[in-house]
Amino acid sequence: MGTGLNHFDLWTGLFGGLALFLFGMDLMTRALKRAAGDHMKELLGKFTRNRIVGVGMGALVTGMVNSSSVTTVILVGFISAGLMSMAQSVSVIMGANIGSTVTAQILAFNVTRFALPMITAGFLLSFLSRAENWREYGRIVLGMGLVFFGMGVMSTAMAPLRSYEPFIDFIATLSHPLAAALVGAAFTAVIQSSAATTGIVIVLAGQNLIGLETAIAVALGANIGTCATAGLAVIGKPREAVRAALVHVLFNVAGVLIWIGLIGELADLVRSISPGAQVLGAAGANAEAPRQIANAHTIFNVANTLIFIGFTPQIARLVEWMVPDRPLSDEAPLTPKFLDDNLLSTPAIALQNARHEIGRMGDYVHDMLLRSQSAALGESRRELDDLEALDRPVDELHRAIIAYLGRVSLTSLSAEQARILMQLVEIANDLEHVADRVASDIVTSARKRIDERATIRADSIEHINTFYAEVARALSGALAAVMTHDRNAAAGVRGMKRGVSQIARAIERDSFLQLPAGKGPGVHGYVREVELLEILDGVFKIARRIARSELHLADAIAAGD
Repeated sequence: MGTGLNHFDLWTGLFGGLALFLFGMDLMTRALKRAAGDHMKELLGKFTRNRIVGVGMGALVTGMVNSSSVTTVILVGFISAGLMSMAQSVSVIMGANIGSTVTAQILAFNVTRFALPMITAGFLLSFLSRAENWREYGRIVLGMGLVFFGMGVMSTAMAPLRSYEPFIDFIATLSHPLAAALVGAAFTAVIQSSAATTGIVIVLAGQNLIGLETAIAVALGANIGTCATAGLAVIGKPREAVRAALVHVLFNVAGVLIWIGLIGELADLVRSISPGAQVLGAAGANAEAPRQIANAHTIFNVANTLIFIGFTPQIARLVEWMVPDRPLSDEAPLTPKFLDDNLLSTPAIALQNARHEIGRMGDYVHDMLLRSQSAALGESRRELDDLEALDRPVDELHRAIIAYLGRVSLTSLSAEQARILMQLVEIANDLEHVADRVASDIVTSARKRIDERATIRADSIEHINTFYAEVARALSGALAAVMTHDRNAAAGVRGMKRGVSQIARAIERDSFLQLPAGKGPGVHGYVREVELLEILDGVFKIARRIARSELHLADAIAAGD
């Protein structure tokens, strides 16, 4: 019965079609991420504490780029930056699972006849367009056409299996839902694409090679198999990334365990809402099977979200307990957390993560400035040695950030993204200069003062402390303006110049006037006071420069330059 099967045509058609499918999916996803990267960031940045809104945002963004992993990466950045709590991210991850069903719904249409026209149109658009955005849209269409064409190739290659007894016997072993789910999980883990598994299942069902119940079970198993991809992706990544992946795993596994015994009921439900078989007989069953599978996939994810949406705080606490924070070593307090090369295909998100890393660097440098206050005015050489050692982690992170931004610069950047990249390079350099001023200039000046046995009078110390506070406030405000794109905060830092200058002049004048009366710190003490003020004024100027860069960037973007 099956002796006429052409194995060469079967396997080359199956794997060749799968290769076209995966290549098209990768091409489409990359183009979508580049075209929609800024929109994704903005959409998820507008989250609220409302869980339903979080689900909607997760579904929308994932549906836009056909990649729940990209959504998860954005969330990790928001969580780490303190812009989103773990509990808020749980609902977005649930929504991402719903968004991932968009592909199945598209594939359920009779799309193979549109494959070659889409490939033609997509190629011409990407090849002939001068505008980068239109080239990306062309690649999206081209990728989708390749996905559809790959499905058509697989469908044609697998058609003879309907009369091939070994295959029929194998499918019979999948009549048990658990076995079918395990096959779906294993296959998805190997090819790392639940969309591809769903596509193959739709092809098989459309050829009447597997029944609806078996197809649904395999599709449910794919939800577990895709967790392997998430698990591999977070190896060596920050704890926030591991937690987000763990939420994805727990949600999918728990959902499959709930539904594995209800596959018959789920099949009956999708038959009732797409009853082609009842109207058109066997032909209608074959035609409706892809749509029924896609509907089952969507119902599964929507129902799981409705079940678990009320437990987002508990889920967040569970994963935080399962993956506790790991304290950073004193030797490597600034190990990069966000510089992920996997994000280079999505420049908007790569730049955002570089901004988060610069924020970490800025917090550390700001802390260095505050710690230098006691060392600069005190008599402890040990304190100065400790302050000097704080510069090494800054230098290492600075090099990592600049190298990462260099790799980002090699990708396809819009004019706005190119401006943002240069701003981030300048800010990273500025923060490294601040660290050098603190760890080198302030330390050197204080050591000279100690060697000269010069003292600083009490009222000068009080005034210098005031000056220190203003400089630290300016640096903190400039960093906040950059991290949150707060134009008002940036303008506030720029407006501090007169007040800071008046404080510095008052300290210099009072110290100088005390010299003739012999009441001051002496010439050596006066020189060191002025030297410290000049160093701090240099830090203040850098803070103003950082704030100015944010104002200039906002103006350039607003003007569309």
